[in-house]
Amino acid sequence: MKILKNDLQNELNLRTEKDYPVKGVEFIDITPLVLQKDTLKEITDKFVIELGDKNVDYIVAPEARGFLFGAAVANELNVGLISVRKKGKLPPSTVARQVSYEKEYGADILELPKLVNDTYENKNFYIIDDIYATGNTLKAIKEAIIALGGNVVGEGVVMNIVELNNNKELFSLIDINED
Repeated sequence: MKILKNDLQNELNLRTEKDYPVKGVEFIDITPLVLQKDTLKEITDKFVIELGDKNVDYIVAPEARGFLFGAAVANELNVGLISVRKKGKLPPSTVARQVSYEKEYGADILELPKLVNDTYENKNFYIIDDIYATGNTLKAIKEAIIALGGNVVGEGVVMNIVELNNNKELFSLIDINED
């Protein structure tokens, strides 16, 4: 893993695991970033600054590691958190929209929950995840929000694997290449 950009001042401790979850994939474990309270706070603060003028109604965070950062940022901004779950984790009556997409190592289905006493229409959403590789997860979520009448005002990640995508509008704190 080659670090191209690191906007964090705190120590960057990452763990990697070759051939996990499937052969040929190098898993990047961001757990050390949340274990270190100063690093977690720095990440949260940088997202809060990034979102300062975006008039966000909800933070959207995909399962599972996106929850970690999305919840912290939503709390600081005093906005709601939409936790996008894997298929079957929500009761069917609470699902607003289901999205299918391809990952680097297989297909997946996510479900956006219905909002409580509200709809997606004309609301502003910012999507936060841990790592952006091909971008298909965030693309699928963005398309679902737009189909429900919402506005996606931005997307951000802690780490962007730039060689796997060409998203120039993505906010990221760390940019890497795999080799």
